[in-house]
Amino acid sequence: MRSQHFDNSQWTSILQNHVSNDGHVDYKAITLNTKKLDTYLNSFSKVTPNNTWTKNETLAFWINAYNAFTIKLIIDNYPIKSIKNIKNPWDKKFIKIGTQTMSLNHIEHDILRKMSEPRIHFAIVCASVSCPRLQNEAFSASKLDSQLDKAAFEFLSDFTKNNITENNLSLSKIFQWFSKDFKQKGDLIHFLNLYAQVKISKNAKIKFKDYNWNLND
Repeated sequence: MRSQHFDNSQWTSILQNHVSNDGHVDYKAITLNTKKLDTYLNSFSKVTPNNTWTKNETLAFWINAYNAFTIKLIIDNYPIKSIKNIKNPWDKKFIKIGTQTMSLNHIEHDILRKMSEPRIHFAIVCASVSCPRLQNEAFSASKLDSQLDKAAFEFLSDFTKNNITENNLSLSKIFQWFSKDFKQKGDLIHFLNLYAQVKISKNAKIKFKDYNWNLND
């Protein structure tokens, strides 16, 4: 199956109905009617990206899978205060893609991070306050570049996640944890200057914020 035959309309509908403009997710409402989410997730068991797919088709598929199955993980354990209240949440093998059963960590580290697209870190959301905002539409190959740019600009301009001035940076720990992903074409400041609202000095001082793992509800 080519990716253009993979229907993300149910996922967009779920996101638009249950995710606020600032990225808060109404998990309780989703738990009251899980049929639409389950139907969407079941569609992943019928397809696996292959070498006929473009890079953007493949990226969009795996980003949507990561986000949708993260929602599934939360609602299966709801109510909880944090994804960290679930035992080994990122290593739990519950995701059916084609004939494989995999974990969130497998999607993130073994697939997405190996595709040399650092903006994925602003698109995949681990259900926590300090994560990037969950976008309220599915990612799609045709719009992926603009969607990833939008997610990057939003994340860097959100003062609860990053405080950026010319000479001082107080950054999300995402930039520390995945530092090598952001240094593929230069140093971290070079990457940040692609999306920051101010021009950052190459000598700017960098520190990292504490990460808030409370649920993004």
